[in-house]
Amino acid sequence: MKRTMLLVAAACLIATAGQAQKIKGSDTCLPLTQQEAENYLRAHPGSRITVTGGGSGVGISALQEGTTDIAMASRKIKFDEKLKMKQAGLTPVEVIVAHDALAVIVHPSNSVTNLTREQLEGIFTGKIKNWKEVGGADSKIVAYSRETSSGTYEFFKESVLENKNYMNGIMSMPATGAIIQSVSQTQGAIGYVGLAYLNKEVKPVHVSYDGGKKYIAPSPEHARDKTYPIVHPLYYYYEAKNATTAKPFIDYVLSPEGQKTVQKVGYIPLK
Repeated sequence: MKRTMLLVAAACLIATAGQAQKIKGSDTCLPLTQQEAENYLRAHPGSRITVTGGGSGVGISALQEGTTDIAMASRKIKFDEKLKMKQAGLTPVEVIVAHDALAVIVHPSNSVTNLTREQLEGIFTGKIKNWKEVGGADSKIVAYSRETSSGTYEFFKESVLENKNYMNGIMSMPATGAIIQSVSQTQGAIGYVGLAYLNKEVKPVHVSYDGGKKYIAPSPEHARDKTYPIVHPLYYYYEAKNATTAKPFIDYVLSPEGQKTVQKVGYIPLK
């Protein structure tokens, strides 16, 4: 009997060791978490981690359903999401792991370089429809947004639109990469992405939150010194009962080594 119990215990340990830790959620957090996971696995070769995107809301839903160990989010958990988890006997634990700046992007051929918050609000709510209204060419504006499950969608609405609704019929994209691709291929396009996604295929716009007195380019340096205005925290959420599984990786991301990676990937470290 004792030998059988030992064999069962050993089998359980092997099964546990073979299970991959699952991390899911915000596309904004995705490049950072993928790099952190690669570095973590090099230091802990016996571990397994899978990282997938889908949006902040998707990650938090997966946490509630027990299908992920860590939910990545570019916004705080909502009251109704927290309430659902509480009703299910779950307690989400929140950890800020980095900060990110949102860059407003246009097609490289666009002559517009500077936009105020008020102009951005007008564009994304549908009041401003032509680039000539903001100093550009006489061409139609094509605005791209993340879909509603995205935390970046929520943050942009809160910070830039001051909680006004996006225009009806705005082009909603399922992932940040899709916004980059669409804006790079559409001359009248405008969208928004996390700093880590910027590349030469799109042109970042300088933004003013003081009515046009000073326009600031999106960059890690300007985000760190708080001169660039569109900056927000990035979160990891885990279930309190699952701390043993979730915390080793989170603690690594929060460590000096993990925060160096935050800076290397193009995000803003906590210190």
